[in-house]
Amino acid sequence: MDEKSRELSDGGSAPGERRVGGRPAGDGVVDKRLGLDRREIAAARGETTGLERRRGPGRRLSDFSKSAEEGEMTKEQFLFLVAINEFKKANDMTFPTWTDVLEVVRLLGYRKTCASDIKLRAAEDWQEAPDAKANVRPQRWAERFKDKRAA
Repeated sequence: MDEKSRELSDGGSAPGERRVGGRPAGDGVVDKRLGLDRREIAAARGETTGLERRRGPGRRLSDFSKSAEEGEMTKEQFLFLVAINEFKKANDMTFPTWTDVLEVVRLLGYRKTCASDIKLRAAEDWQEAPDAKANVRPQRWAERFKDKRAA
């Protein structure tokens, strides 16, 4: 192995190669010491989604978030928590999938009736009628329980 190959394999750099933070420059890594923040860059470009939770100086938590973090839940939060726990018990699972969570939300009566307050680039916003069915149960799902009651 020649000297140049040994230097590169040991983490060194080729003569004249610019390195940032121990890595070759231009490999897509932002050096945090430069003071660049991806969130600030995205906000400057207008790429915010409305899902950002970092508040920054002078911005306080909403009462909705603050009460939940302090253990004081609203009726809505408590109902959702109980519904998820009952779902987990009934289906003998510790960690429900996102599909399972959406199923519970729809069975609680939530429907997509308003335009979104968040901007999602990868999905189209839609709405449905307030009285739309949940459509999360398979066909003939209720028949399973009729057979058990008759026996």
